[in-house]
Amino acid sequence: MKILSIQSAVAFGHVGNSAAVFPLQRIGVEVVPVYTVNFSNHTGYGAWRGPMIDPSDVSEVIAGVEDRGVFPQIDVILSGYQGGEGIGDVIIDAVARVKAANPHAIYACDPVMGNAKSGCFVAPAIPILLRERVVPVADIITPNQFELGFLTETEPDTIESTLASADLARAMGPSTVLVTSVERPDRETDTIEMMVVTDAGAWIVQTPKLPIKANGSGDVTAALFTAHFVRTGDAADALARTASSVFDLLTKTLESGDRELQLVESQEFYAHPQMQFTARQVR
Repeated sequence: MKILSIQSAVAFGHVGNSAAVFPLQRIGVEVVPVYTVNFSNHTGYGAWRGPMIDPSDVSEVIAGVEDRGVFPQIDVILSGYQGGEGIGDVIIDAVARVKAANPHAIYACDPVMGNAKSGCFVAPAIPILLRERVVPVADIITPNQFELGFLTETEPDTIESTLASADLARAMGPSTVLVTSVERPDRETDTIEMMVVTDAGAWIVQTPKLPIKANGSGDVTAALFTAHFVRTGDAADALARTASSVFDLLTKTLESGDRELQLVESQEFYAHPQMQFTARQVR
């Protein structure tokens, strides 16, 4: 498998491509990373250095990859946080060009906007861009519950309402919706869930909710799920594998006392998931 991953990069820590590339490589995926920013660290610190890469420069890098004749080999285009409006057009164009070269390629979009606690933390135009132009050309999207609500103008909280919101999102274009954080009022205490909805059905997996906020964990989740699902076509298995790997990554990070993901130290959890969680079919 070969993935063209158009995401941010940081020198210190693990978010965007700096979070997604290594786990994908560790499970045997060839990654072609294209950077949209080159920051010293993630913006959660409140201060950082380095440039946001101009969309025209990002486009030039992608065109250079195309010049090498790589596009027919690309199985997946993956995108995450979009720092500025212009990058959306670059991604949409890249998706069209890759799919023209390989009609079997799919586009997986992590529509990063914010979360229920922090609200939106992207530029005001980005959520609209994602909803109106980017998500409709995606095959897989991986929103959290807050982002799913924004995309569909709903307020998902129960299993039923989250399923209904996912169906509305699927009607926009994507055939597969992975909801990366389902927090329903009737769930067991100190747990959190992920749900995937496809044409074949819907499954949910529940894990303990760890007392940690780890920047980049969503990027790892989107990358691993996409790779597992595209490789096998089995959404339930991809969900269980991803939940297992990410839970163990977060556990090791929590135990370390470090703010940054223990990405390298957790590599065996990607290559050999413990499969301690089972996906339950809900439709």
